[in-house]
Amino acid sequence: MREWGGGADPLDDGTAATEMDRDHSLPGGENNFEFAFNSSNFSDRVLRIEVMAETLGAGAGAGIGWDGHRKRRRNDGSKEEEFARYSSELISSCEPDTEECAEYENQDEEDEPMLEESAPITDRTGVCGDDSESNDPLSLDSPCILRVNSIYISSAILAAKSPFFYKLFSNGMKESDQRHATLRINASEEAALMELLSFMYSGKLSTTSPTLLLDVLMAADKFEVVSCMHHCTQLLRSLPMTTESALLYLDLPFSVSMASAVQPLTDAAKDYLANSYKDITKLQDVMMGLPLAGIEAILSSNDLQAASEDAIYEFVLKWARAQYPVLEERREILSSRLIRHIRFAHMTCRKLRKVLTCNDLDHELASKLVTEALFFKAEALHRQRAFSADESSHKRFTERAYKYRPLKVVEFDRPHPQCIVYLDLKREECAKLFPSGRVYSQAFHLGGQGFFLSAHCNLDQQSLFHCFGLFLGMQEKGSISFTVDYEFAARTKPSGEFVSKYKGYYTFTGGKAVGYRNLFATPWTSFMAEDSLFFINDTLHLRAELTIKQSQSPLPQ
Repeated sequence: MREWGGGADPLDDGTAATEMDRDHSLPGGENNFEFAFNSSNFSDRVLRIEVMAETLGAGAGAGIGWDGHRKRRRNDGSKEEEFARYSSELISSCEPDTEECAEYENQDEEDEPMLEESAPITDRTGVCGDDSESNDPLSLDSPCILRVNSIYISSAILAAKSPFFYKLFSNGMKESDQRHATLRINASEEAALMELLSFMYSGKLSTTSPTLLLDVLMAADKFEVVSCMHHCTQLLRSLPMTTESALLYLDLPFSVSMASAVQPLTDAAKDYLANSYKDITKLQDVMMGLPLAGIEAILSSNDLQAASEDAIYEFVLKWARAQYPVLEERREILSSRLIRHIRFAHMTCRKLRKVLTCNDLDHELASKLVTEALFFKAEALHRQRAFSADESSHKRFTERAYKYRPLKVVEFDRPHPQCIVYLDLKREECAKLFPSGRVYSQAFHLGGQGFFLSAHCNLDQQSLFHCFGLFLGMQEKGSISFTVDYEFAARTKPSGEFVSKYKGYYTFTGGKAVGYRNLFATPWTSFMAEDSLFFINDTLHLRAELTIKQSQSPLPQ
C-alpha cells in the first residue's frame, strides 16, 4: 500500500484518466491538484514554516515589495555589492539546516498539535525575550520567531514543481520516513509563500495586487518555481504600467537569480520608460529625479529625441553630478554604467575634444572612446552602416532620432580657411518635410563662428509647385562679418559622383541664411519618385563647401 505523496502519478501511463482525475480536472488543466492542497488525506508530509520577525540582516532575502525596492534604489551605485550580499543571504536561508530540522523533527508526535485533523494549519507563537534559561528551541540562538505555521503537503507535487523541494525531500532529511520539513522565512514573505504553495497545486494565484505579485515572484525565484515566475511575469505585464512599477521591474535582474524568466517584464519596463521619456529636451527636469536604472533604460533607446548626441552627453554629466556629488563615485558610475549608452561616434569633433579633458571621466577610457569615434567618422558610408548593424557593438554606432542631423566635416587652414560638410538624409526623413517642413544640421565651425545647414520643402514662387531647398546659416551674431564662398553639391545617378548644384558668396553678419529654394530644379514629386536621380540606396547625399577668401571686417558700431 503506497501513500499518495510517494506513489505513482495516475497520469503517468498516458492513458485514460481515473474517475478521481476526471472529477478534479479543473480549469487549470489535468495537472490541477487544488483539491489536495493542505489536505491530510492526500499528503505525506507536514511543512513547518517558521515566521521570523523582520530584523536588519535577517537571512531570508525575499519579500521585497514596493517599499523594499524603493529603499534599494536610494543607492544604485552599490547595487552589485547589494546583489552579492542578497545572494549570499538567499543561499544561506534556502539551504536546509539539518541540525535544526533534526531537532524539530525528532520531537514526539504528541508534542505536535499541528497534526490535528480539525486544524490543518495552526500557529505556534514564539516570544522574543531575554530569558537565557529557556529551553525552547524556537527562541534560542536565532532571530525572533513570531509563530510556526504547519501545512500538509505532498512531497511529490512540490518536488515536481521545484528543484529546491526536490533536493530538500531527497537529500535534506536524515530518515526517509520522517514526515516534517522546516522552512524559515521573514514575516513579509508569509503571504507570498502561501500563494506560491497554492500555485504549485492549482497553477493559479488568488491575487492581482502588483505588490503581492512581485513578492510571489521573488518567493518563486527563491524556491525555484519557474512556472510561477512566468505566471507572475504575465500577470504583471497585463497590469497598467507606471514609472514606479517600471523602475521596480528593472531592479528584478539584480535580485532574481533566474533573470531569463522575468526578461519579458523588464523589456516591457524599458520600453515604457523609453516611450514615456522620449523627448529629453522637454522632460529633462523630470528625468533628473529618476534613478540609475531608469536613466539607463532611456539612454539605451534608439528613438530618444534630443537635439544631438552632444546634448545627451551633457545631460548625462549633469545627472551624474547631481546624483553623485563625490567625484570618485561619479567616475565609477559613469565608467561602469552610463558611458556605454552614449553614442560618441555621432558627437561633434568639437565636443569630443572636450570629452578628452573632462575631469568626470577616466582619462584612459575617454581617450579610447574618442579615438573609436574618430575612426568611425573617417570610415566610408557602407562601413559605417555595417558597424551600426553589428549587434556586438551594443548600439555604440547607431544613430538616434536627433533634432539636428549629424554631419561629417573636413577642415582646412590653408591656403584659405575652408571646410567641407557632408549631410546625409534618408528618404523617409525627406518625405516628412512635405509640405512645409525643415530639418537642421548640427553646428559646424569656420573662422571661429558657428554655421549650420537646413533642408526645406518650399513652394516655388514662380512655378507654384513644391520643391527641395538647401540653405546655409550662421549660428549666432558676432562682432565680425564674414564673406563666404559656398557651393552646394549632391551625389547623382548613375555615376554616384557629387555634382555641383549651386554656387555663390554671401557676407554673413549673424542670424542670416542663404541658399537656393529649388536646389534640383525639379518638382517635389519628381525629387521623391522611386526613379529619382538623387537617392542612392534611399539616401540623399549632400555636400557644402565653404571658403573664407576675403579678410574679416568688424561690423560698424
